[in-house]
Amino acid sequence: MQIVLIPGFWLDGDSWAPITAALAAAGHDPHPLTLPGKGRDGADLAGIGLGTHVEAVLAIIDGLESADSGPVVLVGHSGGGTIAWQVADARPERIARVVLVDALPMPSGTSINTELPVEGDAVPLPDWSLFEPEDLIDLDDSLRERFRAMAVPEPKGVAHEPTTLTDERRFSVPVTVIACQFPASLVQQAVENGRDWAAELARIEQLSFIEVPTGHWPQLSKPAELAESILTAVD
Repeated sequence: MQIVLIPGFWLDGDSWAPITAALAAAGHDPHPLTLPGKGRDGADLAGIGLGTHVEAVLAIIDGLESADSGPVVLVGHSGGGTIAWQVADARPERIARVVLVDALPMPSGTSINTELPVEGDAVPLPDWSLFEPEDLIDLDDSLRERFRAMAVPEPKGVAHEPTTLTDERRFSVPVTVIACQFPASLVQQAVENGRDWAAELARIEQLSFIEVPTGHWPQLSKPAELAESILTAVD
């Protein structure tokens, strides 16, 4: 299976390294992405928005289609889940499954996060005090140091630009949510109670959950468990 791995804020394709190795060892073809503006070349982040990242992923999907590689699984972590869901909206016929790692499919017209501190056109990794305690579970001092060393600023436009969803065929794409900092039961209750932020989930025809109890960055805190969960979702 072709598996496209979309990183969350402040992370590039290398952040998926342990997961990529496990997926390849299981016989899959992983594609860990470093999205525009998230390399280490000091690129100008002005003009890079959510749509830019969506188009970059679509270019990969369309390239795989040209190679006749079959359906694609999208794995999106955190803000990368929003990108994955918008890609599924644009190419529902090409996507075999969307796997959301500690992420939820955001409704059209909403932004990923407009509250993070901004410096010019960038959203740098903020001080740890700005995160909720649940975010940082299992992220000890050494992992925090490692995370900060690998972190790259997120383009402001990716955090602030509203999502655009237009094709209701996206709801026929199977979705697996890997719940980490929040339990699956909390999300299921929100769906049942008709919460606005769970509106997309409520309409997904094939929705499943896998729990990996840890903080918001399981690729750092529990990489083996995350890889196993993605394989479970895919297989």
